[in-house]
Amino acid sequence: MRFRSDLARARTLVGRVLLAASALWILLATLDMVRAAPIDTAALRMVDGDTVAVGTVHYRLMGFDTPEMRGHAGRCDEGRAIARAARDRLRTLIAAGDVALTEVACSCRPGTEGTRDCNHGRRCGTLTAGGLDVGDILITEGLARPYPYDWRRPPKPANWCRR
Repeated sequence: MRFRSDLARARTLVGRVLLAASALWILLATLDMVRAAPIDTAALRMVDGDTVAVGTVHYRLMGFDTPEMRGHAGRCDEGRAIARAARDRLRTLIAAGDVALTEVACSCRPGTEGTRDCNHGRRCGTLTAGGLDVGDILITEGLARPYPYDWRRPPKPANWCRR
């Protein structure tokens, strides 16, 4: 009988340690996920309509999607035109100044954040210009579409060639 009691006690202790470790990991991950700070517009560069970079770190801007210059959207004149217009509009918003980049948690499959399997290795963020979310601006202007990404139910790819 003593063995069963010791085994039960050990299982309880292991369970408590795992629970405490999980809680600590979640707390540390939450503190690390959100970093908001106004950034120098000289340090921020536009990569395409929904990606920016600060130095060598690339950020996929969340909540919206713009067509790519290459790939499916680049196969038609309309897709390429929207991709260029979105890129140029984002460049204009950044150049106007008063921008703030907030790093947020990516909505990728657990364990893939920071890898090629999650946004091609890019971090995730939101960008505001003049206090307004650039995604909302681009969506309102018809240069982007809402893109509420969830790895469990990824949205269908947009057909930018037939809108």
